Amino acid sequence: QAGYRGFHRVIDESHPEELKSDDQVRKVVFCSGKIYYELLEKRRYEEKDDVAIVRVEQLSPFPFDKVAENVAKYPNATEVAWAQEEPKNMGAWMFVHDRILTATREINGAEVRPTYVGRKTMASPAEGYGDVHTREQDRIAHEAIVD
Repeated sequence: QAGYRGFHRVIDESHPEELKSDDQVRKVVFCSGKIYYELLEKRRYEEKDDVAIVRVEQLSPFPFDKVAENVAKYPNATEVAWAQEEPKNMGAWMFVHDRILTATREINGAEVRPTYVGRKTMASPAEGYGDVHTREQDRIAHEAIVD
């Protein structure tokens, strides 16, 4: 396969040419799955050049080293966030939260507390209505990239 680079536990910021220099990035957003494409689209639409998006493709075993490396890469980022489209109690958030804390504390020597961007805790994995789902997806992308 032409261009195939193999599996990566973490995919670093894929479009660094669209961002300011590493020391001018204000926010690092970690995510997993297809929400990445919505976040990237939002970043481009809003012309935000100070938000790095990093994809965690392997959740277990957790890539402590690569997560710590990506946080350290942006030394002046004032926020590290985890974005997901699933409700808070159903996606990876509950799993990754403590692991991001551990990665930054044990490897980088300075614990970084990630913020959560996604749907609230729900009993159902879906909103139930297409237009409500679309509004929630837009809110998640906005909060992750613009706020």
